Amino acid sequence: MYVELKKDFRFESAHSLPHVPENHKCRRLHGHSYKISVVCAGECDEKMGWLIDYNDIKAAFQPIWEQLDHRYLNDIEGLENPTSEVLAKWIFDRLKVTLPSLHEILVHETCTSQCTYRGD
Repeated sequence: MYVELKKDFRFESAHSLPHVPENHKCRRLHGHSYKISVVCAGECDEKMGWLIDYNDIKAAFQPIWEQLDHRYLNDIEGLENPTSEVLAKWIFDRLKVTLPSLHEILVHETCTSQCTYRGD
């Protein structure tokens, strides 16, 4: 049985986008209440009846959350231009090491705007 599991996480961070035009509102320092959706996909283990324990996803994401929560994203290596797209790939690349079943990362920058990254 093929399934997709999604676990959501939230954090607060500030950023600015250095490559947009000077008069663009996102060039100025501002913050977001981010929601990150971590999606794992694959075949369920027949004996366990699940793909992965949600607590394993939480444990894998915890060090990333600690790097991002209440931080200025531009100061983090690899996030000097912290668009939602760049942030989604940055998170994916770090999580894939410990979550082989990782399928996609969704970055919800606002309640109406999100980016999905599914790997290279």
